[in-house]
Amino acid sequence: MNRRNKMLNEAAKDSDVISNEQGDGLTLIESHSGLVKPVIHKIISLIREQGLKPGTPIPSEGALAISFGVSRAVIREALRSLAALTLIDVGNGRRARVCLPDASVLGLVVDHAVFTEHVSIQQIYDVRRSIEMRTVALAALRRSNSEAVDICAHAAAMHADFHQPDQAMQHDIAFHRAIGVASRNPIFSMIVQSFEDVTRKTWRVAWNSRPSDKERMESIDVHAAIAAAIFVQDARAAEAAMAEHFDNSVKALLNAGIN
Repeated sequence: MNRRNKMLNEAAKDSDVISNEQGDGLTLIESHSGLVKPVIHKIISLIREQGLKPGTPIPSEGALAISFGVSRAVIREALRSLAALTLIDVGNGRRARVCLPDASVLGLVVDHAVFTEHVSIQQIYDVRRSIEMRTVALAALRRSNSEAVDICAHAAAMHADFHQPDQAMQHDIAFHRAIGVASRNPIFSMIVQSFEDVTRKTWRVAWNSRPSDKERMESIDVHAAIAAAIFVQDARAAEAAMAEHFDNSVKALLNAGIN
């Protein structure tokens, strides 16, 4: 049984409300399973309508239960679901607060889609190529000086750790993440980060499929070219270098038999 189903089952045990009607002795069982989803949408609407910003508490469980006409157990399950989506933060002993969503949920969806063979690795890289070409062009135009230096430092660290592939991989992931942030588009940044789990599972495969250290170094050098283009704010050169990077990565994965 997966974690989500286990959580739902445990919540159901706590929250089924049983009441005996007077007169005919009928027992009414209110199962909240069909109520949670609409309550989730109502809470999201409440956050938007009241203009609640990240860090702002939302109304208490009791207040929400009264407002929406459902049991507190239904509210608790809705809040757990929203917390799992990283839309709110639920802490012990305090009211739930609005929070900024992160890439973790989207990353789980991408990873699950690959694991269940709903999408292929090559399809993931096709999407990444398109998204990251636009992301790097924006980064070249919008990056701050400190971000440009940081991106160049990640590229240099990949070169320095050439003989330690696992370290080089971490620098590579940080390199792409930094570009996403520098694009000044949080959606691009979130999408780029959502690919990190897949990257961790395919990076070594692509690295080992390159037949020589020369070709491995070329894969690192193209990161330096991307960083250099961002540093001088040449969006076209950055975009072209990113396209070359993904073309080389796809070729390496194909050589390894991953399609």
